[in-house]
Amino acid sequence: MPFNTALTRKLGIRVPVVQGGMQWVGYAELASAVSNAGGLGLLTALTQPTPEDLRKEIRKCRTMTKYPFGVNLTLLPSMVPPRLRRLRSSPVITQLKKAGTIILHKCTTIRHAKAAVKLGVDFLSIDGFECAGHVGEHDITNFILLSRARQELGVPFIASGGFADGQGLAAALALGAEGINMGTRFMSTVEAPIHQKVKEAIVAAQETDTALVLRRWKNTSRLFANKVAKDALKVEQESKTGEFSEVGPYVSGKRGRQVFINGDVDFGVWTAGQVIGLIHDIPTCEVLLTRIEKEALEAMSRTRSLFSDAPSSKL
Repeated sequence: MPFNTALTRKLGIRVPVVQGGMQWVGYAELASAVSNAGGLGLLTALTQPTPEDLRKEIRKCRTMTKYPFGVNLTLLPSMVPPRLRRLRSSPVITQLKKAGTIILHKCTTIRHAKAAVKLGVDFLSIDGFECAGHVGEHDITNFILLSRARQELGVPFIASGGFADGQGLAAALALGAEGINMGTRFMSTVEAPIHQKVKEAIVAAQETDTALVLRRWKNTSRLFANKVAKDALKVEQESKTGEFSEVGPYVSGKRGRQVFINGDVDFGVWTAGQVIGLIHDIPTCEVLLTRIEKEALEAMSRTRSLFSDAPSSKL
């Protein structure tokens, strides 16, 4: 096992790469493929309409992989005004810890990360401003955020936001992370349960093809900059009342789900990170993780070749 990080040791995985918990994407087909390829696949609880449906999806995933996989739980309702999204995570984490669950908790600031540490989480996912979906309200990029995490946190963390290749994994490890989380990159894989046209749109996109929507309501989300996202942003910027109801129809999760089914990338909003500019193909998860592993080891080997243990000569 070439990688020996806190993440690989604790979870028993080969490559320190975690699949992002993506709504309408994190089904058993993708989660099992990621786990079978050596990473940690995730099912998305928010995708399932009832607890029983989630239970069935977990059982299904267990028939598709013998390796570890996780379940992503959303503690805050999505796409609603901030006053309606106040749920306490403490009781949930306490209950899961009592059941012996390994907990990886997402944070977009060091302050929130420290609060999660007090609740007893095992790992933190430090999400930089580059990430897809909920980016937080502080606009801190990973280069700073990860180094702050290394300086301040006593709990192992992984890096999330802007990762798509082995060079990124090597960089994250150098900054103190124990692995990386990838969401958008896994959307553009053979096993991702979304329409081929969406995958092709990701491959064709530039790093500038995302939009930050809902900032006015402090629920900022990074979305693929399609027609609906741009229309929503226009309504948000021009609204005189500031009522969420004005933009609500544009950011409907139901319409976003239909994008993944019908392949019309302009039918509704869907999340994508700035990393879309680094994605140029649609491989299987096995091919992708094997490539990332190879690239990371080569990058770390190259770094080692840049210095010498021999004493420097006097000039």
